[in-house]
Amino acid sequence: MVIGDSAMLDARAAALGRRDPRSTSPAYAALEVLHVPVTAPVAPGRLDPRNAGYVLATLERAAEGCLDGEFDAVVTGPVQKSVINDAGRPFTGHTEFFAERAGGVTPVMMLVAGDLRVALASTHVPLAEVPRALTVDSVRYVIETVARALQGWFGIRSPAIAVCGLNPHAGEGGHLGREDLEIIAPAMAAARCPGCEVRGPLPADTAFTPAQRCRYDAFVSMYHDQGLPVLKALGFGHAVNVTLGLPFIRTSVDHGTALDLAGTGRADPGSLVAAIELAIRLHGTA
Repeated sequence: MVIGDSAMLDARAAALGRRDPRSTSPAYAALEVLHVPVTAPVAPGRLDPRNAGYVLATLERAAEGCLDGEFDAVVTGPVQKSVINDAGRPFTGHTEFFAERAGGVTPVMMLVAGDLRVALASTHVPLAEVPRALTVDSVRYVIETVARALQGWFGIRSPAIAVCGLNPHAGEGGHLGREDLEIIAPAMAAARCPGCEVRGPLPADTAFTPAQRCRYDAFVSMYHDQGLPVLKALGFGHAVNVTLGLPFIRTSVDHGTALDLAGTGRADPGSLVAAIELAIRLHGTA
């Protein structure tokens, strides 16, 4: 089920010389469009704050369908956060939006590229604020949430989880920062993960070497740009963003809106295909 403006999708397909995705062709027979109208005409690659409400309405409809049991999972494409905020609608991202609609749960962002899985202890937080965003309870919660997802959704009975340190060399025994000793290590000790092996805090500069990657089923990074550059360097365009902690399955692409490619027919759908396939696989395991 595609949630969006059906006339806009028809016009875009025609402009690109593609088949109408709702045609009777066997290749498209399973695709349905749940119509949500745009507010203003859409031009490829051009941002329009008037359509911020439309974007949020599609997400709202998807969340409602998942919470009501109408949908088994939701797969999202990228959104331009700035234009939604420019319209006066506070918006941090998909993850926070769905968490709020699900009753204020605490979500955990994890990206997946093949067998490499990287979860974040803090997400869209300015780097200067990361140390204040980390607490023993918050890091413990992420570790436990990742453990449950690996055992439940991914079917790994005895997962091994690597926890990255915050500071260079994981703090060098407290000489390069005390967060690793006073926050991360106690969080690991407090985490309840039956059947799991949790190791760390590990120096992040060596945690993702090939020899280390093959030892772990998932990594917990302390901030956005600690673990995700590694994952995206290895799997960009085919990686998937998975939101843990929600009462429904949500996957997404690993990239932004690429406005310069909109309407050209040159955008790579690899990550979207991977996100759809992973959502189906997780639903079959859950």
